[in-house]
Amino acid sequence: MNVYTPILILGILAFGFAAFSVLTASLTGPKRYNRAKVDAYECGIDPTPQPEGGGRFPVKYYLTAMLFIVFDIEIVFLYPWAVAFDRLAFFGFCEMVVFIITVLVVYAYVWRRRGLEWD
Repeated sequence: MNVYTPILILGILAFGFAAFSVLTASLTGPKRYNRAKVDAYECGIDPTPQPEGGGRFPVKYYLTAMLFIVFDIEIVFLYPWAVAFDRLAFFGFCEMVVFIITVLVVYAYVWRRRGLEWD
């Protein structure tokens, strides 16, 4: 049990800080709301009205998020490889070349399908 005591203390401190922050914000925050404070902020431009039920988002939003995840995962795999490059030798180099070629094929596909244009 002594091994888990610091983790338990950290969890209690994190929960206490979160509860304190929410309670303090509700007590000291503004009580009077008007239309300008409740509206969504759109850089000074009036927001586009949405149909009832929320409407549909363009697929480009989801594709952009998926592309971010693909290239983010690539970085996650590249970092440990770079740290252990000298221990992996030629096999590690060949595996990383295959991985980078795979990611470049995805990148070329997205580029050809104009997935990187934001129009």
